[in-house]
Amino acid sequence: QVQLVESGGGSVQAGGSLRLSCSPSRYTYNYNLMAWFRQAPGKEREGVAAIGTRSGTIYQDDSAKGRFTISRDNAKNTVYLEMNRLKPEDTGMYYCAADLEYGGVWYSPRAYTYWGQGTQVTVSN
Repeated sequence: QVQLVESGGGSVQAGGSLRLSCSPSRYTYNYNLMAWFRQAPGKEREGVAAIGTRSGTIYQDDSAKGRFTISRDNAKNTVYLEMNRLKPEDTGMYYCAADLEYGGVWYSPRAYTYWGQGTQVTVSN
C-alpha cells in the first residue's frame, strides 16, 4: 500500500516560515504529479501547489505565489513546500497528494489517487 508521510508542520507567528516535507513509500518517479493541499476548519480542501515529478513543471494557487515554493529532491525521494511570510489565513491541515488521474486538474482533490495523513500548520497574529 502506498503511503505518503508528511512532516514539518507547527505553530508560528505571522510573517514566519515553515518547510513541509512529503516522502512517499514508492519512488517519486512513480507518480506523474505531487501536490500540497490545505484544508481550514469548515472549509473545503484546496490546492496550494503541485509539481511534476519528472518534468519539474510547477502549478500554484494565487495565494501561494511569491510566498510558497514547491520543490522536489528525487534523490531523497521527497517533495517540499517552503512557506514564507505566513499569514493567519494559511492556517489549516496540509496534505500531500500524489498521482493525478488522466485528465484531472492539479487543484482538484478528487483527481488524486494517494493522500497523506496531513500535518497541521497554525499561524497566529
